[in-house]
Amino acid sequence: MVKHIILWQLKDEFSEEEKKAIKADVKEGLESLSGKIPGLLDIRVQIEGLASSNADMMLDSSFADEASLKGYAVHPEHVKVADSKVRPFTKSRSCLDFVAE
Repeated sequence: MVKHIILWQLKDEFSEEEKKAIKADVKEGLESLSGKIPGLLDIRVQIEGLASSNADMMLDSSFADEASLKGYAVHPEHVKVADSKVRPFTKSRSCLDFVAE
């Protein structure tokens, strides 16, 4: 199994109320991909970080293998969500992909 973990920071220009709505929209969009992409085993978005956090959101997803992760990256359903709900609103993205034991 391959894990795909992403941390995002939202752009500073958004108010706290706007950020809350953006995070909810990202969560709904990404989690709706469950069952639509071959090899995607699990997908969850965490939007309620503690005050000590320096990221606004986290994607925690699991794939059958590395080929499935590569397929997800270019899958039209994923690209649509990323281009409409994530990328326009984020200022930074950190990623860690690894084989889970």
